[in-house]
Amino acid sequence: MPWADPPRPRPHPRFATQALLVQVAVLLLIIGLGFALVAYLLHAELERQYEQRALAVARAVAADDIVIRAVAAHSPGPQVQRRAEEVRRRTGVLFVVVADDQGIRYSHPDPARIGHRVSTEPEALAGRDVVTFERGTLGLSARGKVPVLDGAGRVAGQVSVGIAAGEVSRRVGDLLRGAAGFTGLALLLGLAASAGLARRLKRQTLGLEPSDLADLLREREAVLHGIDEGVLAVDAAGRITICNDAAARLLGGMPDSGTAVGDAGLPAGVRTLLAERRTVRGVLLATEDRMLVATAGLVRRGQHDLGHVVTLRDRTDLDEMTRELDVVRALSDALRAQAHEYTNRLHTLSGLLSLGHRDEAAAYLRELADDPLATEYGDGGRLRDPYVRGLLAAKTAVASECAVDLRLSQDSFLPGPLTCPLDMVTVLGNLVDNAISAARSGARRPAWVEVSLLAEAGILHLVVVDSGDGVPPQACDWLFDQDFTTSADDARPHGVGLALARRVARRHGGDLALTRPSGADCGAVFVARIPGAVEPAPHLSGARSAGSVGVP
Repeated sequence: MPWADPPRPRPHPRFATQALLVQVAVLLLIIGLGFALVAYLLHAELERQYEQRALAVARAVAADDIVIRAVAAHSPGPQVQRRAEEVRRRTGVLFVVVADDQGIRYSHPDPARIGHRVSTEPEALAGRDVVTFERGTLGLSARGKVPVLDGAGRVAGQVSVGIAAGEVSRRVGDLLRGAAGFTGLALLLGLAASAGLARRLKRQTLGLEPSDLADLLREREAVLHGIDEGVLAVDAAGRITICNDAAARLLGGMPDSGTAVGDAGLPAGVRTLLAERRTVRGVLLATEDRMLVATAGLVRRGQHDLGHVVTLRDRTDLDEMTRELDVVRALSDALRAQAHEYTNRLHTLSGLLSLGHRDEAAAYLRELADDPLATEYGDGGRLRDPYVRGLLAAKTAVASECAVDLRLSQDSFLPGPLTCPLDMVTVLGNLVDNAISAARSGARRPAWVEVSLLAEAGILHLVVVDSGDGVPPQACDWLFDQDFTTSADDARPHGVGLALARRVARRHGGDLALTRPSGADCGAVFVARIPGAVEPAPHLSGARSAGSVGVP
């Protein structure tokens, strides 16, 4: 026996369709109940109004002197019938019946019924007005009954006026037809609004069903909070929609959802990236205490613009390792450069001595001893930190290759090691690199760079001056912004060094500033002040006076 195919599940209507059907059903129910209630109230109100109309006509007939005299005298003459018929024709009522105190008719639309007893109970003979809706010889009608009083105030008879129930029904029908037209129009408008709402719901959910949205939410929460990368997303209007825990940690706080990018307190680089809606990959962003690698891109689904997403990775630890490696490389380059230089000097001295030029050899030794940098890289020099000595030695070799003279100012003095050598090397290295580049491309010759290092009660004062052309005035306000550069070399990334150096200085409670964009005898002057950067050295406290930092 072949296996039968399992029954296919019946497809369920989409959520937007279900919402539309529910709204239509609720709309029909409400409009139907409302129409029935209006019809009932309208019918009841018209009955009351027709009863009052009949009562008003009856009162007018009961006040007629001819009717009063005839009824009081028990004289059913043709005058009463004539007066009653005139009133009936003028008012359009169904009947006007005048009866005496025994209920005997004096008038009736059918003359054959005059002289007979009324067909309904003559309640008005009790001396009060009566309104009722009842059936008589002329059918169902709204009736008003009024007593007829003689001259002495006694009840002599009654006047009964009726309006046909069909008239009430016709009037109700006319009003309900108008109400039905309005109700139909309201129903059509409601259906159109429901269809528009369903369409808008479908568009806002991008055609996804509630189950799909629930799955997406679970996946989003699992992904956002299960990765180490920071994720920051904004919608098409520039409002923050997503910020996971990693992003909050990297940015120093979690902005509220729905906050505009400009009001979220984001670092400048991240704020610019989101505001400009750029698509980038692997861009370095510097915050106050971190180096971040950012990747950003637009998010679209079909033709819908869903916003912008930035992923952030922490490169701080890697950057510190890189800086430490740079220092080690700098020390290695310095040792290699020194070894090469010392070999050349020894060869020169050996040649002079072997040729018997003792005076020239002595003069050469004195010249070497007078070189300001000759004694700075040993333990007995003015700079007691090995990282700074290694960095300056390496940068001296680099500057020499660029035909730039790197020199140390005469008042430089660093009596102890640095408390945070990697950060200080970052600041000094970036300033020296920029100064060498500026001096090499400047118009002054010979090209030079001068570095001043001075420790004052644990505070490191650092000044770097070059012989370049200086900083253009229009660039001074943007010089420390990330991605801003005056370099024309597009083969390498620029715009990070000065921004990073300033952030490092400020993280230690200090600052880095451009004190002079250019001068008559020099180019740009950068000054850094970093508290707590130098370990105290009590045994050297009196060796040098911590005077002001010299600037050429």
